[in-house]
Amino acid sequence: MKAAENTNNSDGLLFNEELFGLAILAFILLLVFEKIKPYRNFSNKINKESFVTNTTAFLVNNLILTALRASSLFLVAQQFSSYGLLADLDDGLVKWLLAFAFFDLAIYIWHVASHKFEFLWRFHKVHHSDKSFNVSTGFRFHVFDLLLEIIYKSIFVVVIGVDAYLVLSIEIIELFFIFFHHANLHVPNEEAISQVIITPSLHRTHHSTLRTEHDSNYGIVLSIWDRIFGTRKELVPENIGLDLIEAENFIQLFSLAFITEIKVRQLLSWIPKGRK
Repeated sequence: MKAAENTNNSDGLLFNEELFGLAILAFILLLVFEKIKPYRNFSNKINKESFVTNTTAFLVNNLILTALRASSLFLVAQQFSSYGLLADLDDGLVKWLLAFAFFDLAIYIWHVASHKFEFLWRFHKVHHSDKSFNVSTGFRFHVFDLLLEIIYKSIFVVVIGVDAYLVLSIEIIELFFIFFHHANLHVPNEEAISQVIITPSLHRTHHSTLRTEHDSNYGIVLSIWDRIFGTRKELVPENIGLDLIEAENFIQLFSLAFITEIKVRQLLSWIPKGRK
């Protein structure tokens, strides 16, 4: 029994590695496509700062999470997953589809919470601070944001009652879509496609400078959640990024979590204003 379990774990790990390899390949292809024919033109300075900062964040964050053995939280959670909602269902297509739908909904809820609660927003706003909108923006996250999300996903494993390796597989599939909907591309038939999945035009709105606009389109893969909960908006944002705060390198990016827009506004209000 133990040998069979170890074999399944090895197969799951190999499958996840293959999926991750395909996700990185998709990242490279989308990067090439958006360089050839971008939907929106940003200055070379903004594009360069964005790409270097975002990829540095990806590398450093993964080093930190690996050192913390954060991914092992999934394996700890797996010890309790046999009591979850789907635990009694046989492994197969139905269970996998239900797990995917529940996971996508769970991440939608987490994403909404990251905008609504100040403690979570202070980390998540790092993702929104990019003045560009490109496939590498999908890497731009604060390490504390990622760590909190791993804890949240581990709770999901226990509550839903699915194999941790299945959740990791779903997460990598969602990574494909994160790269896709951050791509600076015009997608043919996007209006029709966006009725089913989140597309660049929908997610571009989510990166608007205006909070009234970027508090929308929270979905990662399925666009149905925004429709059901009334958070869908279809518009073209005038500007991308955050108004008062920005980061030109990884150190500044990490520090953003400890700077609030309220504090910046207070500081600006103390500066005497000249005559108009």
